[in-house]
Amino acid sequence: MIVIIHVMKTSAPTLLPLLRSNLQGEVTALLFLHPERQYTVSEIAALTNASQATVSRELSRLEDAGLLESRQVGKSRLVNALVHTPVGQALQQLMYVTYGPVPALREALAQVPRLEAAAIYGSWAKRRSGEPGQVPHDLDVLAIGTPSRHALYEAIDDVEQRLGLEINVKKLSREGWNSDDPFVKTVRSRPITPLFGDLGDNDA
Repeated sequence: MIVIIHVMKTSAPTLLPLLRSNLQGEVTALLFLHPERQYTVSEIAALTNASQATVSRELSRLEDAGLLESRQVGKSRLVNALVHTPVGQALQQLMYVTYGPVPALREALAQVPRLEAAAIYGSWAKRRSGEPGQVPHDLDVLAIGTPSRHALYEAIDDVEQRLGLEINVKKLSREGWNSDDPFVKTVRSRPITPLFGDLGDNDA
């Protein structure tokens, strides 16, 4: 008797085809953007919108490869990235320009007063959603609300320096985002990567 086993293959993420999944990239980027910080498995799971079991497996792979260290404190497993090796340093830079934009922008823009919501659109969001194409060399960011220009661009400048990527910002009021403006219609019809806040129909 011949037994046929069907193996499902998942496509490699278009942002960085070297990886197995977007989650692997998101977990690695989160750790390597903040190597000085120790995270619990539950914190990483919440920040990446994944199950603790899946995150734990990704962390174990990274630890086995010598890219992070962990310690047990009570019932919690604390992990942090190791960036003092040549491989760790190279991986940190790679994470900055591929999966780093989401955690870096989310952290910076969440501190901007009167900024109600933010998202990445354009070519980076397309690659993140799985559309094929070249790795983006810049980022298109949507900022919804009434933040001051100074506060908004100060936050953006900091992220540009960290990531080494040009960031183009489109600021819209809530009314503008909910309008029938041709630009808004185009953005809504294409992939968007939410950072925080309510994006309406595009919020995922």
